[in-house]
Amino acid sequence: MVLVHGAATGPGVWATTAAALRGTVEVLCPDRPQSGDLGAEIAFLAPLCDGAFVIGVSGGATLGLELAARGVPIEGAVLHEPAAGSLAPGLLDHVAEGLATGGVRGFGTALYGPAWNPSLTTATLETVAGEFAMFGAFEPAPLGDAAARVTLTVGEHSPPSRHRSVRALCEHLGTRQRVLPGVGHAAHLENGAALAELAQRP
Repeated sequence: MVLVHGAATGPGVWATTAAALRGTVEVLCPDRPQSGDLGAEIAFLAPLCDGAFVIGVSGGATLGLELAARGVPIEGAVLHEPAAGSLAPGLLDHVAEGLATGGVRGFGTALYGPAWNPSLTTATLETVAGEFAMFGAFEPAPLGDAAARVTLTVGEHSPPSRHRSVRALCEHLGTRQRVLPGVGHAAHLENGAALAELAQRP
């Protein structure tokens, strides 16, 4: 399984999920380039994800959708609250405000909530701003046959806007939808074992 991190995080964000999976499957938690360029991120991830099951949260979930859309032969995916582009206008306005007023700390807190702290990233303000621009420009593309192997999740405690965005994505792409109990957007930090369990029994 390949665990893909989002913006203002790194491989360490997956500690709980990876621990729950180890011993049952090979687990990779790559440190992506965080280049701000979608093509470069996919080029880095594609060889790692070829034939693998992908788990992603937030920006990592968005990259999971893009991998599938570009025909990377993933075994399947559990993707938690990816970006939805024009299907969910205004979804990330509060995150943009957090970045503008509080830099990396403001961004991480606005996006992930209290489960996030600055020790989870080494990214600079420039890097985070570039990532946010990349994910903000994302538009979901058809997944083809991979849609049947992809599950999109939303946190029980996430705001209505997130529930609407995931529902719209599922309807648009033809994927399955699940609600993860007891978590919000930062599912990997709030209950990483739940992601591992769902990935093993999607």
